[in-house]
Amino acid sequence: MDGTFAVLFLLAGLADMKMDYCDNGCLAQNQLPARIAVSGGDVQFQDDSIGEELYVRYDMKTAYGPFQPAFGASVTDGGDAWVGFGAVWTGHFAQQRGYVQLHLMPGLYAQGSGPDLGYPVEFRSGAEIGYETRNGLRIGVSYDHRSNADIKAVNPGLETVQLRVSIPLR
Repeated sequence: MDGTFAVLFLLAGLADMKMDYCDNGCLAQNQLPARIAVSGGDVQFQDDSIGEELYVRYDMKTAYGPFQPAFGASVTDGGDAWVGFGAVWTGHFAQQRGYVQLHLMPGLYAQGSGPDLGYPVEFRSGAEIGYETRNGLRIGVSYDHRSNADIKAVNPGLETVQLRVSIPLR
């Protein structure tokens, strides 16, 4: 996996911004529900399953155009940890019940017994697709990639496949 999700995040977000947000200022503040998302799933390294990960993310209530700032943190069963800050972009379909979400979050990686990813700065980018209930609860499947974006020569990358539940805060 490479930077495909990061490119998709930027293209989708910028296209959405141009189509839906620039009448009032392309990056004008708007309010969205703040959310806590919890997910868990499989960690993959070089096409092998190497463990499980628990991931928690907080999506802030103030967005800037289509970009909603978010904080995230994860830990694997091998003691690897990641913490970061970035943004999410969400698109809806199927009468606002289906959603697709892309995220891009630079962060810091601390190696436990897991793989050496080459550098402590690791960028997490990914996609989620799911269903949103009438009360705003989201249930989705997420796939993401972490790498140092070639900041260092060693850049093997790490993927996760997770089931995510996202709860709106009101």
